[in-house]
Amino acid sequence: MAEWLYEEGVGEARAALVEDDRILAARIELPETLRVGTVSPARLTERTVATLPDGREVMLDRAPPGVTLGAALTVDITREAIPEPGRAKRARGRATDLPPAPGPDLLARIAATGHPVRHLRAHEADALEAAGWSEVLEEATGGEIPFPGGVLRMTPTPAMTLFDVDGDIAADALAIAAATATAQAIRRHGIGGSIGVDFPTVTGKAARQAVAAAIDAALPLPFERTAVNGFGFLQIVRPRPRVSLPERLRDDPVGAAARAALRVIERAPVSAPNRHRLPGAVRERIESRADWLDLLVQRTGRTPIFDR
Repeated sequence: MAEWLYEEGVGEARAALVEDDRILAARIELPETLRVGTVSPARLTERTVATLPDGREVMLDRAPPGVTLGAALTVDITREAIPEPGRAKRARGRATDLPPAPGPDLLARIAATGHPVRHLRAHEADALEAAGWSEVLEEATGGEIPFPGGVLRMTPTPAMTLFDVDGDIAADALAIAAATATAQAIRRHGIGGSIGVDFPTVTGKAARQAVAAAIDAALPLPFERTAVNGFGFLQIVRPRPRVSLPERLRDDPVGAAARAALRVIERAPVSAPNRHRLPGAVRERIESRADWLDLLVQRTGRTPIFDR
């Protein structure tokens, strides 16, 4: 039976849906995220742009009727801000009459799925790592995802997330195995929006239909897809309300590495040495965050020492 493993980490919340010691879905949420479902006061600063009290901008789905520039309104967040090279895509929202309220956090969202939730503690055995947490993070940051018979190479771009298939087995078998692996990776990493998959060229309508059927069998709804065309390309479109795991980690690799290091430090037994050697940028990021260090000391009872 699948269950969620949940950690309230230093600097981030983590969750993984695990079944048979395998991670089906992995999620990381940062505390500063403007969450979907948040209802907030704002002011209309452009025809379809609202500015929140903290200065963050929200793209509105349409100009709110009867609201003039500079006037107050209330917005309901429907999509997180999406990081991209250069300027990030702003959060999306719509005008609403609902009262202000925070959107559901990661813990509330996984609890709402109906799967049981197990809260992990730093002094316990590392159930996340036993299920392959580090390997999933490596997939997200490096983009290489092995599967029996081949490997996927995942590349997020501003237009779409691309999966390229490589392998050394027969093309038809490789394409079907890759279709299953791609669908599983999309779910595991929470990838939404437009997704392109470049399969090896398979001959014949039946073979192409078998590849598409493998996607359908392994990828939960909702999504839409094209057929596999004659060049082996298939496109999938999924809802994209939140940042995917690859987008989250690649947007700020130093911050991601710093939070991962804090997880290791928090889990170190009291008898372990309290000196830690980290890359300079990672150490500096941790040292710049007094809130992270204060929480770490509160949880572990000791102040970490970083070698220089």
